[in-house]
Amino acid sequence: MSEDVRPSGTYQTLAEQREVLTPAEERFERIRQTTGLVLGPVAFLIMYFLPLPLPREQHTLAAVLTFAIVYWLSEAIPIPVTAVLALALCVLFNVPGVGPNAEDAPGDIVFAGFADPVIFLFIGAFVLAQAMITHGLDRRFAFLVLSLPGVGRSTYGVIIAFGVIAASISAFISNTTTAAMLLPIGLGMMGALGGMVSDQSDTDRDVSRLRFGTALMLMISYGAGVGGLLTPIGSPPNLIGIAFIEEATDVRITFFSWVVTAFPICLLMFIALCTILILLNRPEVRRITGAEEYIAEERSKLGSFSTGERNTLIAFAVAVSLWILPGLSAVIFGDESLVYSVLYSRLDEGTVAIIGAALLFLLPINWSERRFTMNWNDAAKIDWGTIILFGCGIALGILLADTGLAETLGTGIADTLGFTSLLAVSAVSAIIAILISETTSNTASATIVVPIVIPIASAAGLDPLVPALAAVFGASFGFMMPVSTPQNAVVYGSGMIPITKMVRSGIVFDVLGLILIVLLIPVMAGLTLA
Repeated sequence: MSEDVRPSGTYQTLAEQREVLTPAEERFERIRQTTGLVLGPVAFLIMYFLPLPLPREQHTLAAVLTFAIVYWLSEAIPIPVTAVLALALCVLFNVPGVGPNAEDAPGDIVFAGFADPVIFLFIGAFVLAQAMITHGLDRRFAFLVLSLPGVGRSTYGVIIAFGVIAASISAFISNTTTAAMLLPIGLGMMGALGGMVSDQSDTDRDVSRLRFGTALMLMISYGAGVGGLLTPIGSPPNLIGIAFIEEATDVRITFFSWVVTAFPICLLMFIALCTILILLNRPEVRRITGAEEYIAEERSKLGSFSTGERNTLIAFAVAVSLWILPGLSAVIFGDESLVYSVLYSRLDEGTVAIIGAALLFLLPINWSERRFTMNWNDAAKIDWGTIILFGCGIALGILLADTGLAETLGTGIADTLGFTSLLAVSAVSAIIAILISETTSNTASATIVVPIVIPIASAAGLDPLVPALAAVFGASFGFMMPVSTPQNAVVYGSGMIPITKMVRSGIVFDVLGLILIVLLIPVMAGLTLA
């Protein structure tokens, strides 16, 4: 089993982040959170009593959302707690507009979003990811890639290999967990190779300040961010976007169709990422000796596959196979065939995820002792905060649609800004999502932006699919600051990334990513999701 290197939590308080923040950053965070703590209730009261030309349900929901956005942006309290509190306020102030004699109470309507099948996709995927971590399958995969011929001899090869590993793993487990798992491997690599790089470059620079180390640490974080876009389960904003898109349009986005759409975009993003990081943080030397020996030594310590690893691989393979089967059947038999119709209706992503996760509790490690691949205590370590936030996001999105507030906002913004082109709406959607994700979680960014973007596009007479996808992809960007994403905070804690280099690299990648999103998503969505 591998050492558990997960961070203490995705949604950390200021006290939990002190070790990775500079004094200036800590002062900024303290001011931001304290200001938000006070400003949230004040903003709610101002919005609630402001004489706006809105129906009471829309007016109240706008006040609740104002409060939630202030608390999300300031992280005055943990983000999932804010989300749940927002739903509680929706019940207390009767946002659904339920009468006293109605069959359903306000709470029955508000919390109905938690019954969405995508919630179970989240749970199942998280359990599968936890099994990979528990039994060390992720670490074995990492060293397998690093041991490929030629990788270990070059600083460029090591950096790009870590990017491939981070992107590949984060396509199926959380970006934060990917970064946390790869960080100690990266630090081990620097411990073994940093001295060699320093000696061979004839520099007296401290190993912790080598450009090679900066590029390597940033690649772990940014590579995980890019890889998280590859599959629906790779990052929470993907599932949030899918849920809102399917709710608002007739488009059904399967696991297979998402991967086909995202792969070319992610590939070009990854190529751009490698280019940016190596150009802006060019390693002191190109060729090094000793890396291959270190990787071989670490890989030999892993030994042969354990029963837990084999069982996890079986469950994971079953889940992925069932996820892509409906889309594959459409390619082979046609989307009008009976085979596709049956598979499409029965093998939804949530059901498949639960089947894969359940296999982990059925495949034994030691039958005589009744020990199975996963037990509930291990499974309970998954990121329940993100699941809660996701469920609240769906619930708030439904309320936005049902009360008509989303349509009102969309029409108002479209009329004010005069959007007439798909490119303009998509660009603004992605920009807003990126800017919000710089200050709060990518999940909160998607939850805020996507439900509003869809009616904006509709009000402008445009297909909302592309702008919504642009917002989803944009929400997973935000690479400038340690607080922008949890994986940024994880690698910043290595001490190898000067804040100026993170900001510089992050800005360039944000801008280039925005360009790729705006140009490529309309093309790929038109080819694969139309």
